[in-house]
Amino acid sequence: MHIYTPPKAPRYIPVIDLAESFLDDPEAFDATAQDIHRACREMGFFYVSHHGIPAEFIAQTFAWSKRFFDLPAPEKLALNMKNSPTASGYDAGLQQLDSQGDAEKAPPDLKESFTMGRDLPDDHPWAQKRIRSFGHVQWPATLPGFRAHMIAYRAAMTGLCSHILQLLARSLDLPRDWFAPHFEMAAASTRLLKYPPQPVAAAFNQIGAGAHTDWGGVTILAQDDCGGLEVRNADGEWIEATPIPGTFVINLGDLMARWSNGIYNANMHRVKNNLSGRDRYSIASFNDPRPDAVIEPIPGCVTEQFPRKFATCTSQEHIYEMFRRSYGFTPGTAA
Repeated sequence: MHIYTPPKAPRYIPVIDLAESFLDDPEAFDATAQDIHRACREMGFFYVSHHGIPAEFIAQTFAWSKRFFDLPAPEKLALNMKNSPTASGYDAGLQQLDSQGDAEKAPPDLKESFTMGRDLPDDHPWAQKRIRSFGHVQWPATLPGFRAHMIAYRAAMTGLCSHILQLLARSLDLPRDWFAPHFEMAAASTRLLKYPPQPVAAAFNQIGAGAHTDWGGVTILAQDDCGGLEVRNADGEWIEATPIPGTFVINLGDLMARWSNGIYNANMHRVKNNLSGRDRYSIASFNDPRPDAVIEPIPGCVTEQFPRKFATCTSQEHIYEMFRRSYGFTPGTAA
């Protein structure tokens, strides 16, 4: 496990203004892409501002999240993610995120969550595959309007991710649409998260979310004003990702690091809600390649100076292995 040590004050998590990247100006687009290139090489985390998602819409999503977590425990437990073949649903504290290496696992995370993947009818060809993030979402019956809003939020995150993927492609001197085939029918999910204040009686090294990297492509995080997200920098020091109004936090997952042959980082991060004295809410949108996408180094990322670091895998192979380490089962196999 990764032993908890207090973070240092922020040194540098860049804020990247996306405004000019939405203009019909290729030079402005590429200038923003170069800002992202620097952020991805140095940190693997950055904030984005002027991203095009209305603040009121994000606030409404947080309000829906609170309504969900305020439901009686039996109603939430009836939506147990283990009941879904795609692992969509409620998690009352099953996950051990600090579990990725070969060392001893940390205790379970101190959080509860609700995960929704693509909302597909049961007879949809992708839902019939019973693959994580494709259908079989367990929606609460007593929250009318929740389903429609969350589907709309997921669609907004998919649109923003498509724009960020184009910027990432240009940041690696690729055509803007290079990632598009790999994210056609992507494994996209949104996860509502609630972290209680750090309890005095927590087990050794037990925190809200143990140290981990994200597993897939691009994560878009909305966080409230509580603080608690911490990121490990290139020097191995933990720094605070302080909430900045009007921004999302963007970070790259393992598959983006594999695609770039380690040129871009999938950085360790964690959550410890010990600053505010109240519940912390965040909304993580995971934008992962389609399950059968083959992840091999991007052209130009393997050179004599940078030999190949990672074996070939599919998106699903890697994500399912990380899921198994984190939960102890794979989607569709829970008892």
